[in-house]
Amino acid sequence: MGGSAGSLQVLIKILPQIQLPIPFAIVIVVHRKNTADTILEDLIAFKTFIPLQYVEDKLLIEPGVIYVAPSDYHLLFEDKNTIALDASEKVNYSRPSIDVSFESAAYMFKQELVGILLSGANADGTIGLQIIQKQGGITIVQKPETAEIPYMPDFAMKNSDPDFVFDEDEIINFLNSNL
Repeated sequence: MGGSAGSLQVLIKILPQIQLPIPFAIVIVVHRKNTADTILEDLIAFKTFIPLQYVEDKLLIEPGVIYVAPSDYHLLFEDKNTIALDASEKVNYSRPSIDVSFESAAYMFKQELVGILLSGANADGTIGLQIIQKQGGITIVQKPETAEIPYMPDFAMKNSDPDFVFDEDEIINFLNSNL
């Protein structure tokens, strides 16, 4: 799941409603300030019963766990079991970049991947959605009219061909029906 401005509210609505246990990992890439705090991770952990693992370089990925890209690092997938962190240049003015993570995940997980793009104020995520589709994955974009900041999902709809355009409840239903 990727997002920027306005996406935290959507995540806080979606995550607590995902039925447990979940057979997949949830990776969240949200644009955030360049600080060393874990406020975002702490808030998400407080709002859901799904275990949250703080991300470090070379961390093993486990199903049934939430991972949040830390500030000032791109989150990549080295293989189907390992997350890597990268401090290379910003992409779309962001680090972490949704495009970088979506692209890395697409090449690694192919048709096993579901990429979800939420509210935000720039174009990050659209190229990643295109690559997810080319690799056989499923793409979901939040309905722009339900987004606090509709630019990101609107841009993705105009510049890619998402498989689904859902509001928060439809995203929840999709995730729960694919457990």
